[in-house]
Amino acid sequence: MVAIKRVYEPANSADGVRVLVDRVWPRGRTKNSLHIAQWMKDLAPSAELRRFFGHDPDRWQEFRKRYLKELERPEIAPLLDQLIEFARNAGLTMIYGAKDTERNQAAVLKEFIETHMHKA
Repeated sequence: MVAIKRVYEPANSADGVRVLVDRVWPRGRTKNSLHIAQWMKDLAPSAELRRFFGHDPDRWQEFRKRYLKELERPEIAPLLDQLIEFARNAGLTMIYGAKDTERNQAAVLKEFIETHMHKA
C-alpha cells in the first residue's frame, strides 16, 4: 500500500510508515504532530525544479517528467528501496505540504514507487 497525505491531515492506524518527502520542513508543524518515522528530504525535487514548477498547473507535465528523471539518480536509490520496503511490509504514507492534492511531488513519487515495486 502506498498513499499520500498533506501534512495537515490527521494520522491514523491505516497509514503504515509515515515519511515526510518535502525538502523544506512544513511551517508550524512538529515532528510529533506529523507522526513521521523519517524525513527523506533528499527525495524531494531539487531546488531548481521546485522554482521552475512554482505549483503552476500549466507546468505540471514538464515538472512530472523532470522529477521522474531526478528520481533515477543512483545516489537516491537506497532511499527509494527503503520506501518500497516500507510499502511492501507495513504500508507507506508519504507526507507533503503542497496545497494541490493532485499535482505535487508526492503524487509523482507514489507513481514512481508503485511502478518500481511491480518490477522488482
